[in-house]
Amino acid sequence: MFHPRNAVRAAAAAVLSLCAATAAMAQAWPSKPITIVVAYPAGGDTDAIARTYAEKLSQRIGQPVLVDNRPGASGMIGNVWVAKAPADGYTLLFTPSTFPIAQHVLKTGPGVAHDVVKDFTPIVKTGNIPLLLVTAPSTGIQSVAQLVAGAKAGKTTTYGTPGAGSPMHIAGELLNKDAGIAATHAPYRGVAPVVNDALGGHVSVGWITPGAVAGHIAAGKLIPLAVAERQRTKLMPNVPTFIELGFKDVDVSAWMGLLGPKAMPAEVVQALNKHFNEILKMPDVQAKMAALGIEPVGGAPSVLAQQIADDDQRFGKLVREFGIRAD
Repeated sequence: MFHPRNAVRAAAAAVLSLCAATAAMAQAWPSKPITIVVAYPAGGDTDAIARTYAEKLSQRIGQPVLVDNRPGASGMIGNVWVAKAPADGYTLLFTPSTFPIAQHVLKTGPGVAHDVVKDFTPIVKTGNIPLLLVTAPSTGIQSVAQLVAGAKAGKTTTYGTPGAGSPMHIAGELLNKDAGIAATHAPYRGVAPVVNDALGGHVSVGWITPGAVAGHIAAGKLIPLAVAERQRTKLMPNVPTFIELGFKDVDVSAWMGLLGPKAMPAEVVQALNKHFNEILKMPDVQAKMAALGIEPVGGAPSVLAQQIADDDQRFGKLVREFGIRAD
């Protein structure tokens, strides 16, 4: 005769079996190659630093770590690929901070729709990338105050960015709002065209990352005006922040981070987090990051989780307020 207690025992046994299987899987990790998906083309900064991390992680865990480029839809194609992958720690996503922005600036069909907060497991925030406003000496602009004064006086003022809907675009619109000006956005397809037109004085100013322009600044070909950070960046400590200059809302940090599909085993997340925190302390890795204009961050998974949640909420609101749409 079936007794309710037997049902309870059976259910408890099933739960224990599942827990044991999960623990065994976590303990066995890694037992095969790991794939880090980069949702952008090969050759860019995100791809370059991902390959550096992959090499270091492979050396530490004794398994191949492969970088798989899956570009398209401002990263959302690669994001969805990882979101739908098994949550076993063998398929990961390395992404820049367009991750929580893209869904707000692009029209998303069912094939790329995803929730950046609910569909992923944050692992580690690897780096912070300051956003820098630069100009060429030929523009005659020596400071943000001069830029703003010229714009208010009716001078044609343009700002270049690597693309519509990028963090740089949002920073540019925040400066417009804070300064009470209407500088015209000039979106480009990537970083290199922004640098080229900033060098030539074809735009009044360009929003860019330090790694892309450090050499030009050192050579006197570009002038750094300010960084959109809460504190000065160690990469360019003599450059003031917009907050210092009185523009309190121009605070838009770009970043990079590692995630996996939702519901990854905690043991695997902790192991990956530990490995990456130690990788980020390696002198050769830090040198590579500095050359790309990236400051190491690290810390607990919660650091990245909070960053994504905050950006999703803040940038979603700003995108709607400014009417930003990607091409």
